[in-house]
Amino acid sequence: HVQLVESGGGSVQAGGSLRLSCGTSGRFYSSYCMGWFRQAPGKEREGVAAIYNANGIANYADSVKGRFTISRDGAGSTLYLQTDSLKTEDTAVYYCVTGDGNYWGQGTQVTVS
Repeated sequence: HVQLVESGGGSVQAGGSLRLSCGTSGRFYSSYCMGWFRQAPGKEREGVAAIYNANGIANYADSVKGRFTISRDGAGSTLYLQTDSLKTEDTAVYYCVTGDGNYWGQGTQVTVS
């Protein structure tokens, strides 16, 4: 049984930082890539960042490039999203997801004021 569990969200002032974590359990064969999505109220879900296990290459949405950093621990069981220089428009529920989109976490709320 695959589980993804996010944590680390909260409320911060603009310019602040949060480190989101996504703990994973169970075997899933789409671990070639993991990523973060977010959904703000009244908006569609959007991709934020992704990381490829084979080479560690990361991709970012233009809106977060230079401010967010995605990473994984050595064992590959925990995914992180370091969010710096947060803006009010970053307010959203953040989800971690497997590369094939089959498994999603429950989300963690980030509120920037």
